[in-house]
Amino acid sequence: MVVIGTGTGGTLTGVGKHFKRDSNDKCIVIGVDPEGSVISGGSESHDFKVEGIGYDFVPTVLNLDLVDEWVKAKDKDTFKMARRLNREEGILSGGSSGSNMHGAMIHAKKLKKGQSCVVFLPDGVRNYLTKFLDDKWMIDNKFLTSDECKTEEVVVNPDSCSKACFEGYDPEEPGNADYQKAEYIPGIPKHFNPIRGLLLEDILGAIGRTPLVRLNKIPKSLGIECEVLVKCEYMSAGGSVKDRIALKMVQLAEEKGILKPGMTIIEPTSGNTGVGLALACAVRGYKCVIVMPEKMSKEKEVTLKALGAKIVRTPTKHGHDEPESHMGVAIRLTKEIPGAIMLDQYRNIGNPLAHYENTAEEILWATDNKCDYVVVGAGTGGTVTGIGKKMKERIDDIKVVAVDPVGSILADPSIREIKSYEVEGTGYDFIPAALNRSLVDQWIKTTDSDSFYTARRLIREEGILCGGSSGANVWAALEVAKGLSKDKRVVCILPDSIRNYMTKFVDDGWMKAKGFPIPEY
Repeated sequence: MVVIGTGTGGTLTGVGKHFKRDSNDKCIVIGVDPEGSVISGGSESHDFKVEGIGYDFVPTVLNLDLVDEWVKAKDKDTFKMARRLNREEGILSGGSSGSNMHGAMIHAKKLKKGQSCVVFLPDGVRNYLTKFLDDKWMIDNKFLTSDECKTEEVVVNPDSCSKACFEGYDPEEPGNADYQKAEYIPGIPKHFNPIRGLLLEDILGAIGRTPLVRLNKIPKSLGIECEVLVKCEYMSAGGSVKDRIALKMVQLAEEKGILKPGMTIIEPTSGNTGVGLALACAVRGYKCVIVMPEKMSKEKEVTLKALGAKIVRTPTKHGHDEPESHMGVAIRLTKEIPGAIMLDQYRNIGNPLAHYENTAEEILWATDNKCDYVVVGAGTGGTVTGIGKKMKERIDDIKVVAVDPVGSILADPSIREIKSYEVEGTGYDFIPAALNRSLVDQWIKTTDSDSFYTARRLIREEGILCGGSSGANVWAALEVAKGLSKDKRVVCILPDSIRNYMTKFVDDGWMKAKGFPIPEY
């Protein structure tokens, strides 16, 4: 059985014809059509909220003869199912995916053990952050009641707001808990497989194994001769490079017998590690509380909530060593909530180890061990440490370039004065234990203006739907590349996607309000 939503009808016609042919017409094709559409029958259409499927006419591309049975999907069933996919399976899917899954759940009941049902999920959550993922929108459209949306808020005990909460904790020192420790083992890990499977046991199998993509237009416009490759980490299941470390930290805690179903994972984060952890929690059966500064985008919060995480926001003005900061609040909550654990990306060896065992190996495999420079943004430091360590073990003369925003101290710890900056997920006001600065050959400081301008160019000119920190990294990579000959190769990490910043640097109004230049075309 194959279940496909109908819009233009191209997907259903192409896939349906192939399945029918290969199964000698035994495969059952289920077409899904929203209530209000006339594709599956009827002469009068009416409004419906789901996007990307259904029409007020029957497109000629659609071969109706291929459809064995139709499902008419109501918006309410569609969006509730899409929300279940997010929360229970960790699959960040759009509304029409909910339509198709709703149809599949109706018809798959007819199949016997050993038979299979394939369901098409057309798109992700990026386009619907202000629609069905938003509780108020669901309530306003009468798809959910206010009672159905009620959740127990996470309350921080005000009596614990003191420096005493940091007793025995220093984010600049390695973690001393068993679940935060592991060994670097040189060589290619036994588990390493650079090819992403086409049939996965769960969505966690779609973490990592991201492509390297050659930049063409932008380097050429700058007169750059060498090859510039970008590793698109936003193509991971949760949308960022942090999916890798979230899964690795969870795995280490499970292997040590510390983390058990029903427990609560608490993490201070700028958002992306939180999404990775929330995704892992959805699949593995843990509760998740994410603490992040108010500066971080609303889009990250919506995505986290879609995955079932609870969110606590903290004032951005507080330093990492203040009890009101995201780190202070996370530490306090870990002590206050029974069965809670903070995996702690700043001190957990799983952070750099994930990149040492996998990200770096993928780069080496894809480039056949030919890489002259690798350019990595520095935040917690896990990415630059893990990649840098492995690459230096395998390529004698490689140069590791770390990128740090103006306002952060990572490039020069002697400067303890920081200032605010807009780019997210990079830089800090302390040196995390996960960062091994001795692996870095060169530091490059980037401005918000250069970061966002370059990210916008990547989107418009290269079709790479990346986030702001990706712009910072590519700007730095281009600076490195300007002085290199044609036979050299630069690899740059793109940490996350456009999804988290639709109301920020992607928006012209926001850019103008912040005084940042907008590329002209």
